Amino acid sequence: MQVLACNLPSQPNISRIGRRELFFDSISSLSSPNPVGSLHLSRASGDNVKMELGQIVCNNIPFTTRRMLFSSLVFYYCCHQSRYFSAAYALGDPSVTIEQVTPPVVPSGPLYPSEERIVELFEKNTYSVVNIFDVTLRPQLNVTGVVEVPEGNGSGVVWDGQGHIVTNYHVIGNALSRNPSPGQVVARVNILASEGVQKNYEGKLIGADRAKDLAVLKVDAPQDLLRPIKVGRSSSLQVGQQCLAIGNPFGFDHTLTVGVISGLNRDIFSQTGVTIGGGIQTDAAINPGNSGGPLLDSKGNLIGINTAIFTQTGTSAGVGFAIPSSTVTKIVPQLIQFGKVVRAGLNVEIAPDLIANQLNVRNGALVLQVPGNSLAAKAGLLPTTRGFAGKIVLGDIIVAVDNKTVKSKAELSKALDDYSVGDKVLLRIQRGSENLELSLVLEENSS
Repeated sequence: MQVLACNLPSQPNISRIGRRELFFDSISSLSSPNPVGSLHLSRASGDNVKMELGQIVCNNIPFTTRRMLFSSLVFYYCCHQSRYFSAAYALGDPSVTIEQVTPPVVPSGPLYPSEERIVELFEKNTYSVVNIFDVTLRPQLNVTGVVEVPEGNGSGVVWDGQGHIVTNYHVIGNALSRNPSPGQVVARVNILASEGVQKNYEGKLIGADRAKDLAVLKVDAPQDLLRPIKVGRSSSLQVGQQCLAIGNPFGFDHTLTVGVISGLNRDIFSQTGVTIGGGIQTDAAINPGNSGGPLLDSKGNLIGINTAIFTQTGTSAGVGFAIPSSTVTKIVPQLIQFGKVVRAGLNVEIAPDLIANQLNVRNGALVLQVPGNSLAAKAGLLPTTRGFAGKIVLGDIIVAVDNKTVKSKAELSKALDDYSVGDKVLLRIQRGSENLELSLVLEENSS
């Protein structure tokens, strides 16, 4: 055992004592007001201070081992812990009462006019928004008792009093991938009743259009439960005006988010794999489950169907997109009447952009083939052919439709979306080194 000794001349009062006696003597001395005897150090400097301190330590703690000294200190702190930890038990103030430290609660008072308007819009339109569940993707109960909502769930709007429900194609895309026939049940539709209870109905397929990411279902619900949404004009929208989105994000039914119109005429890259032109961009939070729900203006009118978000995390990043109501009002009636969309077109084959670029066509839509009995052929539109020795002779290149510039195949399709079958259009074409104009009547697009 290592012994701590003082390197000082021997003193006559130094004696050998036992461990137990030393332990309790040390505790007694440490517990006294002056822990090391009656320790008084002079302010003398140098060796005198060191000598006096060394003599006092040796006189009071003779032949003390390191382990004994440590044990003495630990025991001392345990016996006097209240001196150091008393703050942990004295945080309250018994001199005050609960009433004295409770601040007065200020009445909330009436809402501001802008808040009242938003509350009224939500209460009025929430009954026109439904919750849609793809029948092939049923909710499942996990081990924690929480219902896991599949990605195939979304929102929809009540279109009319006959039970037609409008939603996104991709909301029921899993069921549509099985090529269901019209009238077949493809979804479950929850409709909010006036008493706040959601009633469940079978959603039967009426029609779907993958190109515009829209679908129409029908439910056999009583007419007093159906509250059709009011449709507004998206053509008069302005960037900066307020808008509201209602939907069922992540399975939370009838959720309201508020924002502004952030941009117009955006290209929407839909989950169906197609590009939809003329989209509305908004910063109102749109998350998975909002798809198919309405985007409303400040008057509560439908201006778009929420369809997509731009995100790298899967949640809203302040960049959401909606299909404009001008497109919805054109597609939905056709789906209800025909079960499909009858699109106006030239009924000719247009070269894909990749092939057009390989043929050194950088601007416009190159015509590849023109059916002999088509209206385009009768109007004089020329296809691409092969000349002598297999040389490719370019056909007509469409560069404008009624003064709307066309730079690619996609822009030609977008320009023709505004027309119906039977409409007459004026095409500006490039034929070799010539610039010509052709007038022709649009027919049903079979391509």
